[in-house]
Amino acid sequence: MKRRNFIRFIGGAAAWPFVARAQQSGMPVIGFLSARSAKESANLVDAFRKGLAEYGVIENQNVTVDYKWADSHYDRLPAGAADFVSRQVAVLVSVGGDMTAKAAIAATHTIPIVAVFIGDPVAAGFVASLNRPGGNVTGVSNLNAVIEAKRLGLLRNVKSEIVSVCALLNPDSMTSASQQRDIEEAARSINLQVQFLQASSEPELEIAFKAMVANRIPALLVPADAFFAASRDRLAELAAQYSVPAIYTIRESAVAGGLMSYGNNLADTYRLIGTYAARIVKGAKPADLPVLQPTKFEFVLNLKTAKALGLTIPPGVLAIADEVIE
Repeated sequence: MKRRNFIRFIGGAAAWPFVARAQQSGMPVIGFLSARSAKESANLVDAFRKGLAEYGVIENQNVTVDYKWADSHYDRLPAGAADFVSRQVAVLVSVGGDMTAKAAIAATHTIPIVAVFIGDPVAAGFVASLNRPGGNVTGVSNLNAVIEAKRLGLLRNVKSEIVSVCALLNPDSMTSASQQRDIEEAARSINLQVQFLQASSEPELEIAFKAMVANRIPALLVPADAFFAASRDRLAELAAQYSVPAIYTIRESAVAGGLMSYGNNLADTYRLIGTYAARIVKGAKPADLPVLQPTKFEFVLNLKTAKALGLTIPPGVLAIADEVIE
């Protein structure tokens, strides 16, 4: 309850005749490249379309959107970006993490790119500055790195006796090293020890949980990553199986059965990406569109999962939840 106010990644060959017809009729094409999968991103695509519509850009009426999904296989992203560039799409939208942004930026310095960034796009070298990104790249920075201390603090609030936590990292992600540094710094700031385990496939997720239990690590932090987002159902199942309280970055993980999540509203991020893509289709330049930052963060708590884990949620934690799933 509320507390407060590609279809598959196939290289595009099957879809090309439709795109060609759209281009021949003068309808611009937006290339939508995601590290995630189509099935688990349906609500985000809806939000993206809403953003387009805010500026009068309607899919299949005055613009075509061609989707490519890497299904968490990051090595597929460069080919997807290159295909969009070879076809001279009007805008290249890159979502699902910094690996997608990296592939898009490596593929073109001229076609406008609208990206979702996990961390600081300036530090990563994607843009010159947030206010004046320069070049052909802009988008939304989710600022996940700067709120890891908040996530760890919430874990301690619901399980006050913990002195150590485990954090998952995806070794295939370009952001894993910076995520490790951010989490280590956040853990030190609240006097927690942290152990890192790596996983980039479903079998490795189970291995990580077994290692966590074997080492008696009582809680888990799952940082932002396209693979972890796509695996949210499996992560929730494993957390329940091994009785591990965990915090995630996106609301969808708590809805899937995870204990709780804290982060920006991802659907709103995709809506904002849609507004920028629409503005560029209508003539705006990426260099003139500042990189946006989230202004709203959501704390979602799954009370049913808490009860299954035998946790009693303190009233103060319940009071600050934006959404409680019962």
